[in-house]
Amino acid sequence: MSQFWSAMAKRAEPYVPGLQLEDEKIIKLNTNENPYPASPAVIAAIQQETANLQLYPSATADSLREQIAEAYQLSKEEVYVGNGSDEVLAFSFMAFFDQEHAIRFPNITYSFYPVYANLFNISYEEIPLNEDFTMPIESMFQAKGGVIFPNPNAPTGIYLELTAVEAVIVNNPNVVVIVDEAYIDFAGASAVELIRKYDNLLVIQTTSKSRSLAGLRVGLALGNPILIEGLMRIKDSINSYPLDRLALAGAQAAFADNAYFVKTTKQIITTREHVKAGLQALGFHVLPSQTNFVFATHPNYEASELYEQLFAKGILVRHFNKKPIDQYLRISIGTKTEMERFLESVKEIIATAER
Repeated sequence: MSQFWSAMAKRAEPYVPGLQLEDEKIIKLNTNENPYPASPAVIAAIQQETANLQLYPSATADSLREQIAEAYQLSKEEVYVGNGSDEVLAFSFMAFFDQEHAIRFPNITYSFYPVYANLFNISYEEIPLNEDFTMPIESMFQAKGGVIFPNPNAPTGIYLELTAVEAVIVNNPNVVVIVDEAYIDFAGASAVELIRKYDNLLVIQTTSKSRSLAGLRVGLALGNPILIEGLMRIKDSINSYPLDRLALAGAQAAFADNAYFVKTTKQIITTREHVKAGLQALGFHVLPSQTNFVFATHPNYEASELYEQLFAKGILVRHFNKKPIDQYLRISIGTKTEMERFLESVKEIIATAER
């Protein structure tokens, strides 16, 4: 550890992303990317914007915020955009959580939450999930410092009904409740419809999953204008231009092309259900996912061994070496062709093991 590091750098425990391999032969099912390319309208908008790269982007991103507001029937003042939802989450930790009071989040959840809490020296309480990996919502009530959780949860993929989400908000009236909806477009109702009912609700989403823009890094937060102003204050104290011109243009085009978004999202959901049925037929237990991935375990095979054998066949999935999920694999949903190859590879592995 360097003697020149600050106290913040020393206590940092960086997030470890899924393995990224620059190999086109690999079927990459480990980072929950969308298997379909961005809308043609996105490509056209980006190409047009390349003529303006000598100019700074908009510091307020008004055009994109207005497009998003229209999509969610909100006002521009209820929308914030940033450099990926991870940055939006980081700014939210800084804007709404204090060091003096512990925040709460599930113990099996998006692993960036403890990273940010440690980095910003915010104390936290990890709430154990139930045995079936559902969230015990009563344990999230009356938090002293705030609450954050994904819906659907990651990496389990389990969706919390909106009535339960609202119960968490109602029972935390004096702190901010952040609902991280990275995968909501593959699930049920969004908490966005509760924003004007509760001033303390912040909904964070991303364009990386359902809108095929993981490479552009555009995240968003939706909430009361006072919360959005808090995020703006943090942003403008760090970087007034977190989104470049290409990202702004591409994201605006993606939200404008709703038909393409709906089409690809439905394709992923259909493929997800096919993969779930295929794995269950092979003896896997698959959690009830409402995301663009499935979370599965087999009673007769070590998850780590399945991971290695799939990798040897050119298929990359995600394995978390952490109890109680160390016997599960998270499998992103690719194209129909990719998922057929995945299922065939799993069948081969099991058939070989049973000889």
